[in-house]
Amino acid sequence: METTQQINFKKIIIALTLYLTSLFAANTLGLKIMPFLFGSHLSVGVFSFPIVFIMTDVVGEVYGKKIAKLFVLAGLISTILFILYSLISMLLPWAEAGLWAKESYNTIFAVSLRISIASIIAFVIAEYQDVFTFFFTKEKLHIKFFWLRSLISNLWSQLLDTVIFMTIAFYGVYENKTLLSIIITWWLFKVLMGFCYTPLSYLGIKLLHFGEKNNFPKHRESGTM
Repeated sequence: METTQQINFKKIIIALTLYLTSLFAANTLGLKIMPFLFGSHLSVGVFSFPIVFIMTDVVGEVYGKKIAKLFVLAGLISTILFILYSLISMLLPWAEAGLWAKESYNTIFAVSLRISIASIIAFVIAEYQDVFTFFFTKEKLHIKFFWLRSLISNLWSQLLDTVIFMTIAFYGVYENKTLLSIIITWWLFKVLMGFCYTPLSYLGIKLLHFGEKNNFPKHRESGTM
């Protein structure tokens, strides 16, 4: 029979898988943009990226701050490795038989240094701020409702992520007025998607607590398991 620790470990691994999958989906599929209101545009990554921030809130709620920070670290390492592998792949020579795919391959996977730096900086700052704000509202402001703490932390962290990424990646590329419009539109829509995903957050918490019979330490919210 599996111990509580073994069951918890499996749950954390599954949650981490969902977290990293959503992160890579946002970073790769997000290259596609779709038309939005009033002539603006949105990246399709807005459907998967909110899951990244919500997942840290969910695991933080159940397993504590240390596990939430561990997820962020895993995301950072994975993103850096993915960029490194992409650059190596593009630098290696092409076989003649595969030249038919060269242009589209390089178009899809070519990541400029500026955008790579923007993505990493925005991700690290926003995700750690998300974890900090989520636990600050719980421990200092004593807000009991998970959905409200998650919403507040996502409002702030998504704003940071959008502003930092768009500014570093596209300042000087777009006119300031256009850049500001894109930032506001993307931020508001990501927050809206995060709010719409709130029922999934509660489902995630319930699944992580499934089978619990007072086996979790009482102080896991402080960061210890």
